[in-house]
Amino acid sequence: MKQEFIITIYSENHIGLLNRITINFTRRKINIESLTVSESAIHGVSKFTIVIKETEDRVKKVVRQLEKVVEVLKAFYHTNDEMVYQEIALYKVPTEALYESDDIENLVRKNGARILEITKEFTVIEKTGHKTETQEMFDALNQFGVLQFIRSGRVAITRDPIERLSEFLKERDDLLNQVD
Repeated sequence: MKQEFIITIYSENHIGLLNRITINFTRRKINIESLTVSESAIHGVSKFTIVIKETEDRVKKVVRQLEKVVEVLKAFYHTNDEMVYQEIALYKVPTEALYESDDIENLVRKNGARILEITKEFTVIEKTGHKTETQEMFDALNQFGVLQFIRSGRVAITRDPIERLSEFLKERDDLLNQVD
């Protein structure tokens, strides 16, 4: 049965790596729902956070293939329950609608959002949350005529108190030191 999985890949930062990673999904006809890349807590190591909907067997196979990419240090997969995650959304609405009634202000307060910028022509609102929450806010704001909308890819960290990559790197270093 297909379900949502979050794949986390730790790698060195090299040109073309994103292409080599995404080709693993393309070959298997797996659609990437969300993709975010950033620095990790470890200097010189990048973290890819990829969300897909797939069966666990297929996720295991793609993770094994990802680990064969030279620059990939380690790849993990998790269910949503094993992660703490968020997305950020920005909404641009006409400022005129903000002044006509308290509805937009009430929506901002009710949804834990915040106003980032107000100009004569438009107001930019930011909302952080799960995709369903940011979509609900879009639907509510759209009655005022959303001019622009953007949602980021997912950012996520494990609920596990131990950073698995650090553990993996320590084990690898210990094995290398035994060989020397």
